Amino acid sequence: MNCLVGDIPGNVDHISSYTARARDQLQAQVVVFPELAITGYPPEDLLLRPEFLDRSAEALEQLRREAAGIDVIVGHPHVWRGQLYNAASVLREGEIVHTYHKQLLPNYSVFDEKRYFASGRQACVFDVQGVPVGLTICEDVWGPQPVARAARAGAALVINLNASPFHMDKYRSREEITQQRAHDNEVPMVYLNMVGGQDELVFDGASFVMGSDGAITQRAPAFTEDLYLARFDVEQARVRPRPGEVTPIDLEASVYQALVTGVRDYVTKNGFSGAIIGLSGGIDSALTLAIAVDALGADRVQAVMMPSQYTASISLDDARAEAQALGVRYSEILIGPIVEQVERSLADEFTGLDIDSTEENIQARARGLLLMAISNKKGSIVLTTGNKTEMAVGYATLYGDMAGGFAVIKDVPKMWVYRLSRYRNRIAPVIPERVLTRAPSAELRADQKDQDSLPPYDQLDLIVEMYVEEDHSIDDIVDATAFDAAVVQQVIHMINRSEYKRRQAPPGVRISNRAFGRDRRYPITSGFRHGSQPRQRPAPKRAVGD
Repeated sequence: MNCLVGDIPGNVDHISSYTARARDQLQAQVVVFPELAITGYPPEDLLLRPEFLDRSAEALEQLRREAAGIDVIVGHPHVWRGQLYNAASVLREGEIVHTYHKQLLPNYSVFDEKRYFASGRQACVFDVQGVPVGLTICEDVWGPQPVARAARAGAALVINLNASPFHMDKYRSREEITQQRAHDNEVPMVYLNMVGGQDELVFDGASFVMGSDGAITQRAPAFTEDLYLARFDVEQARVRPRPGEVTPIDLEASVYQALVTGVRDYVTKNGFSGAIIGLSGGIDSALTLAIAVDALGADRVQAVMMPSQYTASISLDDARAEAQALGVRYSEILIGPIVEQVERSLADEFTGLDIDSTEENIQARARGLLLMAISNKKGSIVLTTGNKTEMAVGYATLYGDMAGGFAVIKDVPKMWVYRLSRYRNRIAPVIPERVLTRAPSAELRADQKDQDSLPPYDQLDLIVEMYVEEDHSIDDIVDATAFDAAVVQQVIHMINRSEYKRRQAPPGVRISNRAFGRDRRYPITSGFRHGSQPRQRPAPKRAVGD
């Protein structure tokens, strides 16, 4: 189910509709909805508002009254004995027959549930046509005790409700940990996950059923909201899932679809009419444009090319080709007159000072001004085009190419930008081949290339991954990669120096296990200096391209 945080009436309508389908079309005995399905996930500080909790409780009462002919398991916040719990209730024939309180509360990465919820202590096992079924919620499956408690209480099948956000290869870790719980407790598992975008987070669905032997017997498609029927055979005290469709998972396809889902839901759920993209003829904006069109449709996307005196003719040609291939509205607006007027206005201020990156940034900010003006006038959101590698080292201009409402690829490393672009071209060729092969450039001065001021992107991506996502030191990175220590130190200095920029960047889709924003919260003002320090742990040997 794709929930909208805070839209309690809309979520309840959705739940009621799917309940009717499960009962009347599929003749199911039980229908299961995700963690906090009534409110959407994560509701964050809405949970601190008594009015919000009151409406959630009223919604649960509505669903209770409607429950007939099928058991409904639904996630919701629950105030009990003066404390708030992340809960799930079993609704049956107009009654709430059981309410379960989540036992393990994640408080790491993008999660801060201990800010809001108290921890449950008790197992929940209820009867479905003679079968004892245990109930757990999300993080409960990541520790051994909750499923074990349910099994000790007699559960022959355990259902786990989730709002588990996507990141690369999250499927493997989910399935491995669920396999361990199923195997250790000799119970089959149903892993039910939310789908859809919510701010930076994307939920991928990909719900699955697993036998007590740890084998997956059924897996739903990723990023698709729908109703799926799981069947079980009961033989004496044992429950065995019947084989169903097991949809395969492709890493590139899942990452691309996560980006599409994140853009679609952010734009649509926030009520924008469409999206505007500054198209440069380069790889980042080309990929962003393709994602936007796949998310919203070509009729809701506009591409704007804003050439300067430094824009190469092939960039103009490639931008036109991209827009034509994707069928979007395309405009060209010269920024030269704007830049010249700004420079004339600043002439007295700049007297006696050398030309530097200031003049380059004026060009980027002129483009940001134009895009935001079009956005204001047309009610469309500006999608920025900077990638994770650029955001890491500050290779972006505040109030220029960072100006916008949503940063589509802000968590996508540069080499993955190429990888996803080639993936998209395999579906249909929409990005010209030379965009994939020519050296990237910001085209803010004559003969400019990104690699004039940055290490090669394959090296840079690896340094960013090891430092930002894995917390390795300079010495660790040098030992693991054999990169020049001065280069590694320079990159890490650039990363830390650019924190103030990232604080002002728009939100964007999270696809890694540590994205800038919710995941990584570093101080802007800090006296900590990175350098040669005694290592606490050995670094793994790494190679470019790993």
